[in-house]
Amino acid sequence: MNTRLPRTTSPWLLSLLPSLLSGLLLAAAADSFAADTPAVAPVHASPADKLAVARTLIADGRWAAAIAELTRVDERASADWHNLMGYSHRKARQPDHAAAERHYNEALRIDPRHRGALEYSGELYLMTGRLPLAEARLATLDQLCTQPCPEQAELRQAIAAHKANGNRPVRAP
Repeated sequence: MNTRLPRTTSPWLLSLLPSLLSGLLLAAAADSFAADTPAVAPVHASPADKLAVARTLIADGRWAAAIAELTRVDERASADWHNLMGYSHRKARQPDHAAAERHYNEALRIDPRHRGALEYSGELYLMTGRLPLAEARLATLDQLCTQPCPEQAELRQAIAAHKANGNRPVRAP
């Protein structure tokens, strides 16, 4: 029996065979366990960014899943963690304004210059009818941003829209 491959098979293709076979086996195994897997496949983050999965869930508008992921990660010493947690609570189908405010305030306690927390807490203040507090957040951003920054521009725009709406609280987009 001839076990040699035809001459047309290149050595680099042969080196790929083990990877290809293991990939096929993994795909077959995944299909057989499909009933046991959650409806949403987990996103794998690099060890350097423990918040990457939560950021992906937030980008997809999956607020409850983002809150669950942030709770799992539990990086309470991180201003970014608190900012994302506050944002997720604020944007949720049933917003929890009190939780959002607690998390934004904690993010700013950890890092008073956190532009995201400044913008988002300002938007929360608009949602809850506290225009002077939103304007104070904008004033802080005006001091921090030596050149225009997106957080400053977005909060300025939200404040202008709020005023144009007769200063009535509205849910932020």
